[in-house]
Amino acid sequence: MIDTGTKFPNFSLKNQNGKVTNLSDFHGSWLVLYVYPKDDTPGCTLEAKSFTTTKQEFEKAGIKVVGLSADDVKSHADFCTKYSLTVDLLSDPQAELLKTLEVGQSEYKGTKYWDRTTFVVDPSGVLKKVYLKVNPEGHEQTLLKDILSLKNQ
Repeated sequence: MIDTGTKFPNFSLKNQNGKVTNLSDFHGSWLVLYVYPKDDTPGCTLEAKSFTTTKQEFEKAGIKVVGLSADDVKSHADFCTKYSLTVDLLSDPQAELLKTLEVGQSEYKGTKYWDRTTFVVDPSGVLKKVYLKVNPEGHEQTLLKDILSLKNQ
């Protein structure tokens, strides 16, 4: 796992609309990059809907939120449409960023999935906090509280 206090790796990935998103797009803002296993599964849906519901709270605090999984752009687009999701979901089908971040994998019914992991990056691009094996229920509120505390340090 990459260490807190180090520069977050640069990336260039497409979101659910096919728009290329880079780390530099978030310069000057706090960034929450949450890794989730798979589009349209119960825990991932709960997490994405929670971030959609609280998106304005994060934006008011100067925090951008994006999801990341190995699903392709079309899968992300379908997921966003089905649940009216408003958070950007980045597609990493070759798992380049997932591997660079050293996100763990777990097996479920014979298939490997990326572990639910959240990265908090400060406005200068430094990794401030990592949450491992996240429980999606209420996670967004924990993040908001923790980042507001980090901002006040």
